[in-house]
Amino acid sequence: MSADYTPAVHFRNVHYSAYNRPILEEITGSFPEGKITTLVGPSGAGKTTLLKLCNGLLSPDSGEIFIKDQNIDSYDPVKLRRYVGMALQSAPMVSGSVFKNLALPMELQGKQLAEDEARELLVQVGLDATFLHRNSKELSGGQRQKVSIARTLVNRPRIILLDEITSSLDPASQKEIEALIVKINRKFNTTIIWITHNLEQALTIGEYTWVMMDGKVIETGESMLLDAPVNEKVKRFVKGEGQ
Repeated sequence: MSADYTPAVHFRNVHYSAYNRPILEEITGSFPEGKITTLVGPSGAGKTTLLKLCNGLLSPDSGEIFIKDQNIDSYDPVKLRRYVGMALQSAPMVSGSVFKNLALPMELQGKQLAEDEARELLVQVGLDATFLHRNSKELSGGQRQKVSIARTLVNRPRIILLDEITSSLDPASQKEIEALIVKINRKFNTTIIWITHNLEQALTIGEYTWVMMDGKVIETGESMLLDAPVNEKVKRFVKGEGQ
């Protein structure tokens, strides 16, 4: 990967294990600030674990993680998760209205979200302001994902972590979410780190890509590497031949 960028997140020789089993080994590399980096690889490669390390949900056994040149250990956990937001495939909702879901991050800080701000967040993610008082149980999968992203935006994060957020959506909803993420990235210069199993998505939406296998980073570079990988394991993975 080219070095002419500012790292938003940097891993230095990071190891992580669970139940005496190594999950991540020798992870070293950077995610460029203001860019979309996609994470691809077979199930069990350690992608979600790596994402959780980026906002302190997990801590490494050894090695160092830096957020904007500052060691992640020096961040207040609450401030860190405001700076590094996360949206999940399941787009979990609390019972009640869309507004209640959007207001949750502010409530956790002892603050209130103004309805005008909530409406603006909905508009930003392509939902009509009339959704504000709709019951979250009535939302479609694509609508839930948009509300989840809007909720992530409440804290105005500089980095957003995405874990398979389109994998359960229909093609039309998937395209809408892809366009939304690109819009957020370009409008706010937000760093995006996106786990996806969809290699076409990784190639077309990602500017950079990390390929992970067996808890290790196998190949990184501009996303076009998926068209012509160098590593033999990555070549087989891209062709659908496993590892």
